Amino acid sequence: MSNTSRVALVTGAGSGIGRACALALHAAGYHVVLAGRRLDALAQTIAQAGTGSAAQLLAVPTDVGDPASVKALFAKTEQAFGRLDLLFNNAGMGAPAVPMEELSYEQWKAVVDVNLTGPFLCTQAAIRLMKSQSPQGGRIINNGSISAYAPRPFSAPYTATKHAISGLTRSTALDCRRYNIACGQIDIGNAATDMTERMAAGVIQADGSTKVEPRMNVKHVADAVVHMASLPLDANVLFMTVMATNMPFVGRG
Repeated sequence: MSNTSRVALVTGAGSGIGRACALALHAAGYHVVLAGRRLDALAQTIAQAGTGSAAQLLAVPTDVGDPASVKALFAKTEQAFGRLDLLFNNAGMGAPAVPMEELSYEQWKAVVDVNLTGPFLCTQAAIRLMKSQSPQGGRIINNGSISAYAPRPFSAPYTATKHAISGLTRSTALDCRRYNIACGQIDIGNAATDMTERMAAGVIQADGSTKVEPRMNVKHVADAVVHMASLPLDANVLFMTVMATNMPFVGRG
């Protein structure tokens, strides 16, 4: 099947990595469903795709942590395009960088809802659709994080949920073989987005110091996701790390 007839769904598509990947998939010929909390941000992503793109792009305001909202998202995807070939579970958030014992339950739960429950709900819905469509199958890509392996100070909710995403990736890859559904994960280090802007001023390190960290163009992440998506379903990138070469990851601490 050519990319011109493929359908991708990107969560967190209103900014940052999600926006860059949605635009790259669209440029590669995909119809793209853009999910995010704010319709105005999704509209800005569509505007950046250029004129004449409206028929290939669908914005659906979504709270990925809410089962009803996710159900509506996938129903609208099927109604608009008839199938789904790629889900990019990208939506994510962090909590304030404070000692673990000072985090509130509400702060913890908010991160878990978006970073873990959201991908689980979207994966469930994608599997159901991909199982039932003809031809059967598709691909799911999860946005993990190198923080799952080498956490930053004061990042317990983010680190815990991203570590859990690696387990979700492995379980999905195993359980979905029979349905011709591939699942992989991309772990990203310091892509230059609004979320990492603070790194230009310096972020806290494991030894308590504050240092400026190198960042990389977010385009490299988008290109990597398009590459993962372009593989035939009998091939899969299970885990990929894309990072700023000189960032403190190998040897962090």
